[in-house]
Amino acid sequence: AGAETVKRAVELDVASRFQESLVCYQEGIDLLLQVVKATKDEAKKHRYRQKISEPTFFSDGKYHKQIRIEENATGFGYEKLFHEYLTEIVSEVWVEDPYIRHIHQASRYSLYNFLRFCEMLIKGPCKVKTIHLLTSCDEGSGRSQQMSGLEEIQQSLRNYGVTLNIEFSSSIHDREIRFNNGWMIKIGRGLDYFKKPQGRFSIGYCDFDLRPCHETTVDVFHTKHTKKM
Repeated sequence: AGAETVKRAVELDVASRFQESLVCYQEGIDLLLQVVKATKDEAKKHRYRQKISEPTFFSDGKYHKQIRIEENATGFGYEKLFHEYLTEIVSEVWVEDPYIRHIHQASRYSLYNFLRFCEMLIKGPCKVKTIHLLTSCDEGSGRSQQMSGLEEIQQSLRNYGVTLNIEFSSSIHDREIRFNNGWMIKIGRGLDYFKKPQGRFSIGYCDFDLRPCHETTVDVFHTKHTKKM
């Protein structure tokens, strides 16, 4: 009930019904606190406390939610992180990340991570038709591998009726993801917040929910309350 009340609060805030939203947030947090007091399961207590500690800020009608991912935390796969913002009306996605590069770059798995993100969009309730990627161009021998990987993803998406538009910028620094339903997500480390798997046959290699994460911060905004669209 507490979680549903908080969810309702978010919906009211997006609809600019801020007073009702604030009441729902207060009621939802109170309900969650009651559950924490009554629960003996320490794992559940930790999960409820984490939910309560996710701050949502209101200032002149602006929406801002912040999620802190701790070092080595698990349970933050792309589906879990993005699912509540990928509504059925989402048809266009913008990804800005300077490090969508080949798989050997500084032991990063950025191209694979971007591919996994695209797979999530294909499977989701949304009907994505266009993905815009803005990233930086790899230098030296890595450039051909980066282009080859991106072109392969582009062709594969085309088989699912999705167009991938790729642009490069030498000055890009920001990392953000935007959906055309108004949600904007900024991740401190971009899509590459997962740690390198311990081995090809270790738990978490395939399932990102089980993959340990680097410490990072996720900021969620609604673009109707921001200047940039």
